[in-house]
Amino acid sequence: MSRPIHEDLPSFDRAARRAAVLERIGSGVAVIRAPSLRVHANDVEYRYRPDSDLFYLTGFPEPDAVLVLDGSAERERCVLFVQPRDPERETWTGKRAGVEGAVSCYGADAAYPMAELAQRLTPLIARGGALYYHLGHDEPFNQKLLQIARAGWAQRPRTSNDLPTSLLSTGALVHELRLYKSPEEIAWMQRAIDIAAEAHRAAMREVRPGMYEHEIEALVEYVFRRNGASGWAYPSIVAGGENATVLHYTANDRPLRDGDLLLLDAGDELGCYCADVTRTFPVGRAFSPAQRRVYDLVLQAQLAAVAAVKPGVTIEDVHAAALQVLVDGLLSLGLLAGTREQAIGAGSYKPYYMHRTSHWLGMDVHDVGTYKRDGAPRPLEPGMVLTVEPGLYFASPLPGVPAEYRGIGVRIEDDVLVTPTGHQVLSHAVPKAADDLLALRAT
Repeated sequence: MSRPIHEDLPSFDRAARRAAVLERIGSGVAVIRAPSLRVHANDVEYRYRPDSDLFYLTGFPEPDAVLVLDGSAERERCVLFVQPRDPERETWTGKRAGVEGAVSCYGADAAYPMAELAQRLTPLIARGGALYYHLGHDEPFNQKLLQIARAGWAQRPRTSNDLPTSLLSTGALVHELRLYKSPEEIAWMQRAIDIAAEAHRAAMREVRPGMYEHEIEALVEYVFRRNGASGWAYPSIVAGGENATVLHYTANDRPLRDGDLLLLDAGDELGCYCADVTRTFPVGRAFSPAQRRVYDLVLQAQLAAVAAVKPGVTIEDVHAAALQVLVDGLLSLGLLAGTREQAIGAGSYKPYYMHRTSHWLGMDVHDVGTYKRDGAPRPLEPGMVLTVEPGLYFASPLPGVPAEYRGIGVRIEDDVLVTPTGHQVLSHAVPKAADDLLALRAT
């Protein structure tokens, strides 16, 4: 039996989050847009996923909504513009919160129909002060907001002595807050990662030669949904054999052969918090000698990188820890020439390891937050969550690669929390030592 989805997980103090953003706004106004539904084909729509920033601040789950935060207001500091109740439409698509629900259920000081956005936002912009908005992928709304902004700017007195209004990204307000995970957020992420761990273990137990990649994809995503996740956090990568040398392979339509490795990069999403886990293991019962050498090398690099995670170091330091082990290993395998320093300086390792080792993780798989401050890599701090995912990839066309290594792709990825004294591997429940993988494969 699957355990309950949400009842034992903590709730979030979204009012405190909004207060923190309002403090940063000063006299400005921030506008955050929830996207519209997108069409998959004809009149069939994709499953809706809320905008991360708007959901972080309100929990409002519906499309076609706008959050306006007004730093100068006395009462209506947090206003939601939403789709009003429509009983006829709700017969087809389900109940809406409406204007009343936006206030009673989602903490808005006031709410209005979306049709009133221009009328109510224009005078706020006309007061002056910065306008915060992320010019993202919703080009129709970008143009609508700029039209509203121009109307507001045009209403300002020509004799005004203050500076022209600035248009700034909401990232400066929200994304630094999101980078530091609260204990409540860690609890949600841990549950999402535990679900991913169960899915990976199921794949390790069930994979057999002759199955297709999409059968493992289906198994993994069944485990996600059975445990209450909304689905995948990103399209699952189920890459057998040489497909593992394609970093974002998602066709998942090839048969799995005895003697191949299977690279499984799959994570679920729970409450808009993401897991991101990768393991590589034999389709059959054993590694070949060459596969085992590559696997052990990647594992050594991954362990070294994880060990490097602690407050004060940077993501560049974590990458360097993995890279040094990988380069030393490639030199010992005869796949690189010269010294470690020469190989790293010349980038001669890049045909085999072409990506970075880490990225932020949270409400987005590649989560928000800057990687540098004042042009330098920022130090890790408690509450940050990052992936650690080195790999090696030997695509068959690569020149100079011995036949025994061609077609091998290995990546090992964990989700790691920075703690005050070091780190915590949130995805520890997924085996990664080669002998542990083989023991699970034997069950």
